[in-house]
Amino acid sequence: METYWHSVTLNKDLCKGCTHCLKLCPTQAIRVQGGKAKILKERCIDCGECIRVCPYHAKKGVADSLDMLKNFKHNVALVAPAFYGQFSRTEDINVILSALLDLGFDDVFEVARGAQVISQKTKELLKSGELMKPAISSACPAVLRLIAIKFPNLIPNVVPLKSPMEISAEQARCEAIEKTGFKPCEIGIFFISPCAAKATFVKGNYTVKKSEVDGVIPIKDICIEMSRSVNKMAEEDIKNLRVSGRSGVLWATSGGEAEATDAQKHIAVDEIHNIIKLFEDIEDGKMDDIDYVEALACPGGCVGGPLTTENSFSARSKIQRMCKNLEDNSQPFSDEINMYWDEAIVYRPIMNLDSDINIAMQKMNEIEELYNEFPKLDCGSCGSPSCLALAEDIVRGYAKETDCIFKLREKVSALARDMLELESQNTLFVNKKTEDK
Repeated sequence: METYWHSVTLNKDLCKGCTHCLKLCPTQAIRVQGGKAKILKERCIDCGECIRVCPYHAKKGVADSLDMLKNFKHNVALVAPAFYGQFSRTEDINVILSALLDLGFDDVFEVARGAQVISQKTKELLKSGELMKPAISSACPAVLRLIAIKFPNLIPNVVPLKSPMEISAEQARCEAIEKTGFKPCEIGIFFISPCAAKATFVKGNYTVKKSEVDGVIPIKDICIEMSRSVNKMAEEDIKNLRVSGRSGVLWATSGGEAEATDAQKHIAVDEIHNIIKLFEDIEDGKMDDIDYVEALACPGGCVGGPLTTENSFSARSKIQRMCKNLEDNSQPFSDEINMYWDEAIVYRPIMNLDSDINIAMQKMNEIEELYNEFPKLDCGSCGSPSCLALAEDIVRGYAKETDCIFKLREKVSALARDMLELESQNTLFVNKKTEDK
């Protein structure tokens, strides 16, 4: 199986083996063995749901730090629109962008600009009729990974366009080269990210041969560094840096992207479990009348990402207020930027039991036989998310049958009966021997 870099990781020292993440993982990528959680890499989509729900903060998203800025002569902050909703005392985008310059960035570039360009291109593709209906947005990397492992039949429905982050990074580098005269390798492009899946995308070069993003820094890390400067910025230090329009900024919230496409019949769905249900309905042919589907893995859209700080409802409200006074202006991108994927997403099977089809079929039969013997309660006490998952884990050699507490109880009861029977037989033997004497 092709290797896949992951940004969601586990700190076993903090893990208490509580099974909370196991029950809520949308792709059953977590097991609890030996009192500690374990992430199955082939199943993980880096959606960050485990980061969000872990009560012990044992899951975290691996990303980069501000120290990386030292590696470049000119650094550009690539700002996700969700970033604008993270500050309680300001709703002025120019204040937020200006404060980023105090952290060591030489310039800023709004990903909302890239979102507007992708929206326009999506409009054109929808009008051309060349997209398979319903067309599915390609902006969320966690959703792309979900489709690749769980819904391969929907791969042809995905709009084959790069993410706003990626084309914004390309444009930001072009503009920085023009401004500074530096070589491309001397310019650092850093995405300020609401989610771990973006780091996975950048490090793994998903759908692109090589990402134009040099580093991914969590929004929460930036907010900690910026909190004072944002609240105390003098009027003369605020620069007029915002150039993005309303439709681009609204990509931060669920529904903003779909609305920007002007599709007559569109659906905007957020939160990964809701997306799975919708995709199942699409596969069943229940959504054939829909033109476009916006699917974002985080609750409320990118404002609900696991690497953000602000309550997602509050952040969404702030961004909507910001957008009331914004015009829908846009700035053109270089014609040299290719907006289409370099490489298409491919099916990545997670039920690959063996390279030999006969052995794989035999294992499938073993899984079915084991599953039929289990209680089908999916309680998670065994350390697997469901009885079917436990059957698969046993066949793969990850678990044993007595991990199921019901099976263990049956075996203990059977052993107790055998011991009683043995004791009874022994008593009869002793009594008979006494009588013979």
